[in-house]
Amino acid sequence: MNKFKSLTSILSALILTSQLSACANNLNNSTNADWIELFNGKNLDNWTVKINHHKTGENYADTFRVEDKTLAVRYDQYTDFNQRFGHIFYNQPFDNFHLKFDYKFSGEFLKSAPSYAKRNSGVMFYSQSPDSIQQQQNWPISVEMQLLAELTPGQARPTGNMCSPGTDIIYQDKIYPGHCLNSNSKTYPMDQWVSAELIVNHGKITQIINGEIVLEYASPFATKDDLIQGEDPAIWQQMTVLTSGYIGFQSEGQPVEFKNIKIKAL
Repeated sequence: MNKFKSLTSILSALILTSQLSACANNLNNSTNADWIELFNGKNLDNWTVKINHHKTGENYADTFRVEDKTLAVRYDQYTDFNQRFGHIFYNQPFDNFHLKFDYKFSGEFLKSAPSYAKRNSGVMFYSQSPDSIQQQQNWPISVEMQLLAELTPGQARPTGNMCSPGTDIIYQDKIYPGHCLNSNSKTYPMDQWVSAELIVNHGKITQIINGEIVLEYASPFATKDDLIQGEDPAIWQQMTVLTSGYIGFQSEGQPVEFKNIKIKAL
């Protein structure tokens, strides 16, 4: 993927990375000890849907719904996927936070969706707002905690990875050149609930699966790439080094459920 990086953004990201050592290293230390439930298990109040080709707020074919107290992603009313990559965003931006949730892949993959999306979903963070995503924009400018399940028995497929639509990150003190970065997690099968945590603390990102740290990186910043299509060009002027943004759960063609979604400010 060709990425055209702003020198200012890169330098700012590197400076921010150098400042991380001055931050407290205890990620669970917070002046606000209260967890906030983002999903009430009853309805989609306080959430906004944005699906490619559709206006913000239009929940095409009831893609996102509540089932058995879970936030479920479903495709039983689809006839064709047609690049309808979707996300459901909580209606509040966050800066430094600790997010917890459980997820489970289940059901039949929508065959008209791209093959790489099979048993694949994710959680976007530091995202642009759903209202700023254009009707024909395929992805939000954001960072993704990618979630995967086993495809072939015995073949490793880690979860809790990082992907970067319209962004870059600092990994091991360098700008990471790829779009996705694998974690060191175990491989988990379909139909199994998995616990995930995302900690964002003053530019340091820690991703946890079933209680184990699986990936750490830092200093995400927006950078134009060839993945994001249909966006408002002005958005790039508003997003440089990312210090806050929206959280969104993903729809890519694979049925998936989320539950116990809660957050704590850091």
